Amino acid sequence: MNIQNLLKIALKALNNNKMRCFLTMLGVIIGVGAVIAMLAIGQGSKNSIKAQISEMGSNMIMIFPGAERRGGVRQSSDDMQTLKPADYDALVRESSTILNITPTVNSSGQWIYGNNNYPSQAQGVNTQFLDIRQRKVAQGEMFTEEDVKNAAKVCVLGKTLVDNLFPEGTDPIGKIVRCGKIPLTVIGVLDEKGYNTMGQDQDDLALVPYTTVMKRMLAIDYLQGIQASAIDENHTDETIKEITGILRDQHKLRATDESNFTIRSMQELAEMISSTSSMMTVLLAAVAGISLLVGGIGIMNIMIVSVTERTREIGLRMSIGATGRDIMMQFLIEAVIISVTGGILGILIGGVATWMIKLFAHWPVQIDGGSVVLSFVVCTVIGIIFGFYPAAKASNLDPIEAIRYE
Repeated sequence: MNIQNLLKIALKALNNNKMRCFLTMLGVIIGVGAVIAMLAIGQGSKNSIKAQISEMGSNMIMIFPGAERRGGVRQSSDDMQTLKPADYDALVRESSTILNITPTVNSSGQWIYGNNNYPSQAQGVNTQFLDIRQRKVAQGEMFTEEDVKNAAKVCVLGKTLVDNLFPEGTDPIGKIVRCGKIPLTVIGVLDEKGYNTMGQDQDDLALVPYTTVMKRMLAIDYLQGIQASAIDENHTDETIKEITGILRDQHKLRATDESNFTIRSMQELAEMISSTSSMMTVLLAAVAGISLLVGGIGIMNIMIVSVTERTREIGLRMSIGATGRDIMMQFLIEAVIISVTGGILGILIGGVATWMIKLFAHWPVQIDGGSVVLSFVVCTVIGIIFGFYPAAKASNLDPIEAIRYE
């Protein structure tokens, strides 16, 4: 018997039990839809994180005061005072691979203008911060090196801070705001960035000369960190080695001494986040894939029931010349049709679910063509694997006993 006739018989048999056929498909539909949606979430998050890191500068390098041991206890880097302005000066003077560099000193506090106030952070930096973080001043201007040198009481506000301190839409340029008790003149407004992938508001900040934060706000003589950028991404490792050597010499550390500072690059951060994201995507897809397994078991179950119900039909067909191979192919085709049709519907459901996640949850999502093809192939394989046993069982029936079956 040719494939065309077997296909017609299989379709007719499935059409006679529409509801049972649909319920059998449901496990595959849910499984495929879940796999596609989970992979889309994972891939979208991964790409979004890469884009965010790229926007921050893939050649950016961050230097933190190191966590050293005191009495056998490792201290928090927040409590360390191992980075000094002299370290920054040494890096500026001796490094040949650093493109831009800025000290960082942060102070959190209540920002006040008139009757409006908002808690935010004063980031103490120099004029090169904008180039390192790839940001621009949308309104007004950035403070100058002269302002940094004189610890001037000036600031450049982020959009979130502007919206909360000047809700009436007043032009903030030239206005005097207070961070705690320190009055600062607003000379600029940063471009709007919005939230990053980690949910952090990139506009909730104010840039202030780092000397102003050190001397007027915190009254400290050390740096909380240093940010730099390499000449380009390919020189990042070379720049890190150079910075390490300069700082170790500056701190007079011996070869056997542990560095009392920590250096991190955006490349390192990107690789770590990408690895974590890929692992989570695989786990999500594996959990969703369990539904596919359950769907396959459902196909096997319903095909075994179908073989039992149609025993006499199988016996009659064998008695008029159908071979065991014909019977096996008929039931295999039925199982594959159920599985593939469920897979196609699952792909559509997965696409709709992904679109709804993006529309309502505002999560970054991206459907990968490979996941669609893989889902379709898996559905076909599931139909063959889980349909084989019932098909083999049907093909091995004895025609005489099958005809007598009640």
